[in-house]
Amino acid sequence: MYENLAVVAVFTLLYSLVAGGVSRTLLTGPIVFVGFGLVAGPVGLGILDISLDKEILRTLIDLTLCLVLFVDAASADLHVLKKRLAIPQRMLLIGLPLVIVLGMVVGALIFNGLSFYELAILATMLAATDAALGKGVITNEAVPPRIREGLNLESGLNDGLCVPVLLTFIALASGVQVKDGSAMLAVKLVVEELGVGVVVGLGISGLGFWLMQFCHKRGWISKIWLQVTVVALAVACFAVAQSLHGSGYIAAFAGGMLFGFLDKSKTHKHVKASEGTAETLALITWVAFGAGVVGQYYPYFSWEVLLYAVLSLTVVRMVPIYVSLTGTGESRKSKLFMGWFGPRGLASIVFTIIVLGENLPDGGILAATMYARSELAISGEPVQ
Repeated sequence: MYENLAVVAVFTLLYSLVAGGVSRTLLTGPIVFVGFGLVAGPVGLGILDISLDKEILRTLIDLTLCLVLFVDAASADLHVLKKRLAIPQRMLLIGLPLVIVLGMVVGALIFNGLSFYELAILATMLAATDAALGKGVITNEAVPPRIREGLNLESGLNDGLCVPVLLTFIALASGVQVKDGSAMLAVKLVVEELGVGVVVGLGISGLGFWLMQFCHKRGWISKIWLQVTVVALAVACFAVAQSLHGSGYIAAFAGGMLFGFLDKSKTHKHVKASEGTAETLALITWVAFGAGVVGQYYPYFSWEVLLYAVLSLTVVRMVPIYVSLTGTGESRKSKLFMGWFGPRGLASIVFTIIVLGENLPDGGILAATMYARSELAISGEPVQ
């Protein structure tokens, strides 16, 4: 354990010293750490001996995502978002369903052995966008504010909307009898997860902010512990919502948005520690992903897997998003750019872990396709 920790810590230290220089190249943090994990892991040099339990890996990813979502939502410019709310609305309500449908059609043309519901599972897994890997876009001031804020809101809500749809398809693929029909089950799960997530996120964040103000005025809270308070607030929003069968992703995003609205000009200072924690957890996750997971599904890699991975990052995402943004007044360049931002990374890994836990007949192919897509996605992450 300590040897693994030493290797990861030393590599993280060395990378942190040159991260600014690396960010100006075609390389990205995730691809560097995944590559390091793959080379140093059991498939490569064997320096790292990482055999993570799926639940441990999922917990690590969930913690990373909840912090990323909370921080990004807290940093959102609500004035810009309010003026151009049509962009994320169309991408979520029109673009997302079209991405899943087109993903199923393309999957049926490429994979011969996958069942209808397995195709639906694969398409839903790869429809998830990820704020962690899109950070270079969301924080880049060269990108117009309306596009940055629209993509930020889409990526924050996308994962939470995909989870109940994914669970519905998994239940149907596993042969579970759905009393009211699959469509009604999906709608019920979406409403439940969305509703619980929003209520919990807003409730905990609002109460937490009030307590911070109350204690700060009385001198009960120090500057150091104030940073810990925000991290704990983000995790509390996520974990409480999950425990109540809601969407922790939605809760973290909704809670972060309310926190940013209430905290106003002090937000950046208060979320700084949470942002640094999220970055560190994300990089550790990518090392574990490269060392402990990628090699396991190497036998399932094929030209079909690679082709679908490429298409899921391009045609399957970009065409529906382009169509959904028709009539918004956005230029062709802007619509293509928002489509290219696309599905990337951590959320899809969580979905894959869920799918693998169901022992579906073609689970290995689904996992290999997701991993191939993730590798391509982090290779193409926008440079800051």
